[in-house]
Amino acid sequence: MAMRPLMPLVLLCIILAPLPVSLASKKRHFKWEVGYIYWSPDCEENIMIGINGRFPGPTIRAKAGDTIKVELKNSLPTEGVVIHWHGIRQLGTPWADGTASISQCAIDPEETFIYEFKVDKPGTYFYHGHYGMQRAAGLYGSLIVDVADGEKEPFDYDGELNLLLSDWYHQNVQAQMLGLSSKPLRWIGEPQSLLINGRGQYNCSLAAHLIPGSRTCKRRRGECEPVVLRVLPNKTYRLRIASTTSLSSLNLAIEHHKMMVVEADGNYVEPFFVFDMDIYSGESYSVLITTDQAPSSNYWLSVGVRGRLPQTQPALAILNYQPNSPSKLPSSKPPIAPTWNDYAHSKSFSYKILARQGTPKPPTNPVRQIALLNTQNKINGCTKWSINNISLVLPPTPYLGSMRYRLKNAFDDRKPPENFAKDYDVMKPPKNPSSIQGSNVYKLEFNSTVDVILQNANALSYNVSEIHPWHLHGHDFWVLGYGDGRFSKKDVTKFNLRNPPLRNTVVIFPYGWTAIRFVADNPGVWAFHCHIEPHLHMGMGVVLAEGVELVNKIPKETLACGMTGKMLMRNHLP
Repeated sequence: MAMRPLMPLVLLCIILAPLPVSLASKKRHFKWEVGYIYWSPDCEENIMIGINGRFPGPTIRAKAGDTIKVELKNSLPTEGVVIHWHGIRQLGTPWADGTASISQCAIDPEETFIYEFKVDKPGTYFYHGHYGMQRAAGLYGSLIVDVADGEKEPFDYDGELNLLLSDWYHQNVQAQMLGLSSKPLRWIGEPQSLLINGRGQYNCSLAAHLIPGSRTCKRRRGECEPVVLRVLPNKTYRLRIASTTSLSSLNLAIEHHKMMVVEADGNYVEPFFVFDMDIYSGESYSVLITTDQAPSSNYWLSVGVRGRLPQTQPALAILNYQPNSPSKLPSSKPPIAPTWNDYAHSKSFSYKILARQGTPKPPTNPVRQIALLNTQNKINGCTKWSINNISLVLPPTPYLGSMRYRLKNAFDDRKPPENFAKDYDVMKPPKNPSSIQGSNVYKLEFNSTVDVILQNANALSYNVSEIHPWHLHGHDFWVLGYGDGRFSKKDVTKFNLRNPPLRNTVVIFPYGWTAIRFVADNPGVWAFHCHIEPHLHMGMGVVLAEGVELVNKIPKETLACGMTGKMLMRNHLP
């Protein structure tokens, strides 16, 4: 009997085979308009920055390998705007990083700019304004990247919930910025409320019936309606959690539910269980919870302040076991955050975060070590934050354009210090509090391995050292270790080179140090800064550059200001 040809079967196999990411990926197009809106995030009406008339901004959902295209129109009448895509590495598109004066010019009022970039790996991310203090004015939203078609997460779950955490001030950001630049300093103080998915309650508590002395919140619908997380009993849910706070370090707990941490900053971690977790500004996580409690009850999700003496009411949401009514309040008190200055508890959580098996390991031979001392200083009577005694100021011409086209005098081209005085006592206020401002750049050899030691110290006042979460643009880095006091050479022997986690944001604890390692393999100019909004505004950051000569086809719209703008007008740029 003659054999049948195999071609149709082979063709069928080809048709049914999963497409490579590059072929299956999509371009996802969004059209946004940024403008002022009246909104009541904590039931007190205020002016905020919204997108398409809403707050928070729209959630972007994509798959790894997809291209995101956002047409952004600036309808703010008197100020520029940019948006940073926090955690997205911008491989090949450094001009889309959304950092004013670093990667691009601010988008002028009534102008439109197109952000187009690829999301290369799955994870929990977000976006926010990166001009002035616009993040504190409400310019932020979630960005979720799912695994590519045909791929699978290394854990299973039945459903997913998203939590975007933030803090909220009733004073507008213009007044905040003026106060931060005043002599003497007018500090912004503590936020009036904490928000969960853009909603909170000011000067009242949903659990007032359980907490003596608390003021009962009026049950309202709409912009400040309590957040309800609807779940079914005996299921496993993934909670994606991100913090875009301006100031506050946070602690999150769910009544009677333990959480398994499985992701940090878009990278899988070795799973571990906690009953509460600290979350610093700029960080993101995924945790798994199992709804295995009494199905006849609802449960509190509570978010409180850490690292500062709390003067802000905890934010509460309701974990609603269906079919219970979402208006049925839990019968027991909400979880209480650990004491604000219990840093042993905070460190215990951070130290448990380790890379999941299969995560790339760090190179073992760094070619450069840069130590960055975080200090509070005075410049012409104004209080500032400085790094190695230089307080960052950004130039009018974006670094990416000025460095790529080798423009002279666009920024301070002197080499910034890579260490600090050997006799500096990090446990005491600086002997000489004077500092200088600068726009210097740390120029890194392309493809080189770099270690950075982030060193915390005493502020201007005695016995004050603050938490600082540092965020690196354009990269993930390995967190090699933490320590107390001043870093020394012998501490290198304590580095974790076996399973250090990959992150894009990491905390420095008071009077301590944190060591990170990364490979300078992403051509561009990148911000590296404290993610606390007023601290960055006061100068707490540095700028890194690598392989800038390899960057091609920079959109001219990103350069239409400062010296590059003038050269564009004269047709002197390609």
